[in-house]
Amino acid sequence: MGSLKNHILISMPHMGDSFFGKSVIFICEHDTSGAMGLIINKPFKESNLNNIFEKLYVDDDSLLSLSEEIYFGGPVLIERGIILHTTDYKSEGTVRISDEFAITSQKTILKELQNQSISQYKLILGHAGWSSGQLEREIENGDWLLQSTTQDFVFKVPADQMWPQAVGSIGVDLDPVSGIGGQA
Repeated sequence: MGSLKNHILISMPHMGDSFFGKSVIFICEHDTSGAMGLIINKPFKESNLNNIFEKLYVDDDSLLSLSEEIYFGGPVLIERGIILHTTDYKSEGTVRISDEFAITSQKTILKELQNQSISQYKLILGHAGWSSGQLEREIENGDWLLQSTTQDFVFKVPADQMWPQAVGSIGVDLDPVSGIGGQA
């Protein structure tokens, strides 16, 4: 399997995990040592953010003013902020993922966000990670669908519509009756 970098993972309907159920994950890194991705369709509720900020001793007003929504990127390093953004912004710490996407996790980007020099971005806390071969096994087991993506999908589709739109575009039937067996 080649690199999955710059693709999205779409959780299958049967996945009931509280972190990954109905999630869409943008893959930032994938090689023989493992993978790293960001859940892009699960915004925090403000009450949850306040609890996280209290535990981390973070001034929540400054972060909340930067973005309409702050996303739960995954259970790894929840205290670390990552900005997924378009490539029109670049700093010393920016990691280019593709011609369209980059990530930056340095604090300097927060000041840039306040000046709105980045056209499209998502502020994300935490990330998802997989050890060597783990993601490939999960895909083979049928836990994830893989699809290419666009800036419009990542930045413009409302979070609550991302998962249904992604699974629908691949042809997965979300009808609650499908997949139920029985005898007549």
